[in-house]
Amino acid sequence: QGQLVESGGGLVQPGGSLRLSCAASRSIFSSYDMGWYRQAAGKERELVASITRGGSTNYADSVKGRFTISRFNAGSTVYLVYLQMNSLKPEDTGVYYCNAYSSSGAVISWGKGTLVTVSS
Repeated sequence: QGQLVESGGGLVQPGGSLRLSCAASRSIFSSYDMGWYRQAAGKERELVASITRGGSTNYADSVKGRFTISRFNAGSTVYLVYLQMNSLKPEDTGVYYCNAYSSSGAVISWGKGTLVTVSS
């Protein structure tokens, strides 16, 4: 079904911002809804934000008002899902994964993740 490749992670101080990117194939981007998950050390993977093909969004309560998910397409070669993260907190630390899923909720593909560390 194609690859998902995350980028943009790194070390940031509390209160800072990062923008994560998920590069998708055209087939995935045009056919499926997309989501960002995160997994902190010793914890289960949790949904952070999701966006449908039509642009409807959903956020975890812990990130509402701070994170924004969006889709971007340029021409026939660039298909991206962004996660803009503002006012970051230490508890936002974790590996962030991008995924694609069908309208029934079946997961189609996962990326390999990008590490976000929020620390002073």
